[in-house]
Amino acid sequence: MLLGLKRHYKKRCQGRMRKHVGDLCLQAGMLQDALVHYHMSVELLRSVNDFLWLGAALEGLCSASVIYHYPGGTGGKTGTRRLQGSSLPSEAANRHRPGAQEVLIDPGALTTNGINPDTSTEIGRAKNCLSPEDIIDKYKEAISYYSKYKNAGVIELEACVKAVRVLAIQKRGMEASEFLQNAVYINLRQLSEEEKIQRYSILSELYELIGFHRKSAFFKRVAAMQCVAPSIAEPGWRACYKLLLETLPGYSLSLDPKDFNKGTHRGWAAVQMRLLHELVYASRRMGNPALSVRHLSFLLQTMLDFLSDQEKKDVTQSLENYTAKCPGTMEPITLPDGLTLPPVPFTKLPIVRCVKLLSLPTSLRPQKVKSLLGQSMSTKSPFIYSPIIAHNRGEERNKKIDFQWVQGDVCEVQLMVYNPMPFELRVENMGLLTSGVEFESLPAALSLPAESGLYPVTLVGVPQTTGMITVNGYHTTVFGVFSDCLLDNLPGLKTSGSTVEVIPALPRLQISTSLPRSARSLQPSAGDEIATNVSVQLYNGETQQLAVTLENVGLEPLEQLEVTSKLLTTKEKLYGDFLSWKLEETLAQFPLQPGKVATFTINIKAKLDFSCQENLLQDLSDDGISVSGFPLSSPFRQVVRPRVESRPTNPSEGSKTGDLGHVKTLEAILNFKYSGGPGHVEGYYRNLSLGLHVEVEPSVFFTRVSTLPATSTRQCHLLLDVFNSTEHELTICARNNSELVLHASECQRMAIQVDKFNFESVPESPGEKGHFANLKQLEEERQEARGLEISSKLDIRWRIPSLKRSGEASVEGLLNQLILEHLQLAPLQWDVLVDGQPCDCEVAAACQVGDPVRLEVRLTNRSPRSVGPFALTVVPFQDHQNGVHNYDLHDVISFVGSSTFYLDTVQPSGQSACLGALLFLYTGDFFLNIRFHEDCKSKELPPSWFCLPSVHVRALEAQA
Repeated sequence: MLLGLKRHYKKRCQGRMRKHVGDLCLQAGMLQDALVHYHMSVELLRSVNDFLWLGAALEGLCSASVIYHYPGGTGGKTGTRRLQGSSLPSEAANRHRPGAQEVLIDPGALTTNGINPDTSTEIGRAKNCLSPEDIIDKYKEAISYYSKYKNAGVIELEACVKAVRVLAIQKRGMEASEFLQNAVYINLRQLSEEEKIQRYSILSELYELIGFHRKSAFFKRVAAMQCVAPSIAEPGWRACYKLLLETLPGYSLSLDPKDFNKGTHRGWAAVQMRLLHELVYASRRMGNPALSVRHLSFLLQTMLDFLSDQEKKDVTQSLENYTAKCPGTMEPITLPDGLTLPPVPFTKLPIVRCVKLLSLPTSLRPQKVKSLLGQSMSTKSPFIYSPIIAHNRGEERNKKIDFQWVQGDVCEVQLMVYNPMPFELRVENMGLLTSGVEFESLPAALSLPAESGLYPVTLVGVPQTTGMITVNGYHTTVFGVFSDCLLDNLPGLKTSGSTVEVIPALPRLQISTSLPRSARSLQPSAGDEIATNVSVQLYNGETQQLAVTLENVGLEPLEQLEVTSKLLTTKEKLYGDFLSWKLEETLAQFPLQPGKVATFTINIKAKLDFSCQENLLQDLSDDGISVSGFPLSSPFRQVVRPRVESRPTNPSEGSKTGDLGHVKTLEAILNFKYSGGPGHVEGYYRNLSLGLHVEVEPSVFFTRVSTLPATSTRQCHLLLDVFNSTEHELTICARNNSELVLHASECQRMAIQVDKFNFESVPESPGEKGHFANLKQLEEERQEARGLEISSKLDIRWRIPSLKRSGEASVEGLLNQLILEHLQLAPLQWDVLVDGQPCDCEVAAACQVGDPVRLEVRLTNRSPRSVGPFALTVVPFQDHQNGVHNYDLHDVISFVGSSTFYLDTVQPSGQSACLGALLFLYTGDFFLNIRFHEDCKSKELPPSWFCLPSVHVRALEAQA
């Protein structure tokens, strides 16, 4: 037994000595001898179960084999030096790719002289050296032996670390993780806090070495938390913060918010939020509130989608508490180690989905004078298409906008925003970020309801100079953090362009009128917009004045003004000028300085058709032209009420022209084109439109018109049936006629004695014949001109005393061709003169018995052709006022000369006359009937051309 113990002790001593000699050979660089001694030591120690030294011998064997397989190594002073050799033995390269990782033993301690370069030793080396796979197995075996001893925890941990470095060179990460996992659970003696930090830091580095980045970040974070353990009297918050920053890549976390705008979210959001909270807390404990605000802003901006409603409230509350002491800015923060934290703009508070630059209101929108616009366009390329030009135009279309802003005017940009927070979001100091033109942004403050959905927000500003301005983004203040949000950094943003031209300043005109505003808005044609709508109610034929006040509310003088009108209603026939004005006095006040006021008056005349389709009075005669025995001394009046059966039975007929109770509507637009200041020099102007809505109620209707001859051939009577369609008593009169009183819904007939018209004197416009396409249209225009002349001569006016309103009535739409013929002077104008006095009226020409009376017949040819010669016979007679005419007057009247008169041919526009004389032998009233001789010349002309006036001569006793 003693012999056995002695033999056992001897082998253990020999094995331990072999192991110690192998260590010395390895340190001396004698790699072959070390391998031999380690092998012998393993065999001896294994036989005596000396497990602690056996593990050490196996570890030495592994170390020598690692030096053989990886002579280049990656060692350094700290065990992490990079590879300096560029090649390995060929057999090792065939087995393993040369690693650029960390190695176990520092090859700098081994010189090339320490390893025998004799190639004859390679056979022995290969025989004693372990293969790469055996190296790992032997490490596992050695670690298992170390684990049998409680006090061998340090060397067990060291063996695990060495094995991991070898596996890292072999790119066997999963097996290396097993060794590291074992190292984590090795129970060491009581370590100091610094040793614990170093242990976790080394574990983190090893996990990073094998590519386990998240595991590496985990242990780096544990090391950071160990720096501020409660047991440490002076916690190292700066070291903790630095270690936490180093963990960011392992959790796929970057401190640049732009990295979170690219695609989907990377990493575990819950872990990332926990880490950001720890950074906030660490920076606060470091005494750097600006850093805390920056990290908390980053957390809110990048992790907003992963925060619960309660977490959003807590984070924003904390942020407001921090910013109360140190507001968040857009300045980068540089850390002592050189790391720079970029600014964090709140592009999600609120979220902006659409940005649209708005044009100025229509009344302020600048327009270019066409001639100047053509000149500017002529400087462009003459080519119709060019690939380069097309490409440039495509870029401009995406950026530049086709309207202009004006210097000094408030311009608007509309944003469609969304509040993702579960509570009301207050945004302060929200304004525009621009470039290219000096721009005064007018900040706005808004409050968005919780989860408001898309909400329109308008940001405004005033460009101070001219040129091209680009809207780059907007700035906000949310929770005390100032943010500059650029459009290029907003994901999912829709925009129609961000560059617009700013033209020179223009004046601004404000219009006010004497009429009330209209509740109804006019619907103009495309491209027009009405700034103000006014309304007025008129009776047909009434005229009302509209006082327009012009005020220059801008900063530039108003130098030019043009006023035009456009009628929107085309169904109703208008007579005369609907709108008329004079600008001479107003323009005399120009240029109109800022703040000054000018006024002018517009006359509104509602003059529609006065005709009606209903005959409310009994016809005068079959032809409606003449009635014998009609008393001309006073108007013939026949008063009736409208007959029920005369009303239209079809409801649709009630809306046509002439409906007795239908209210007509007229709509027009007044355009004020004005300019001034620098914009006027550049050829720009503005348009301001005023909408006018006029409701026209019927006043009087002429239900029928006819004519009767007068005693004079140059006059006739115009008969009008007048109907009062109002609910008030109305008076109507013509020129030089007495007023006719009409009660409500009453119809009366009035007769107006008028002089016949010489329509040939109506001038024709120079381009009349070329302007009208056919003769029918030409004739209609001429008939309208004649109707206008007749209406102006008649001057028919109505008045409603109870309302103190008055107007005029027109017969323009009533006169047909037959009526016009009766109102027209005959082309051949005949005049009869008795003693030089014309006889064309009821007054008798006085003469004395026994004195010769000179008789003259004159002919004026107004026709376009020559007429004559004519022969006329004068036949005297007496009218006994009982229907009997006495022509047997040979003993009463004697002719001085012949009773037949002769007229020569009369040229167009010429005159001719014939003379004769009569001698009255007795007193009395005599009439002279002048007859034409029927010959070929007179038969060629219409009978209406031979209308001579009646001649009444009264013979009186000769005075003594």
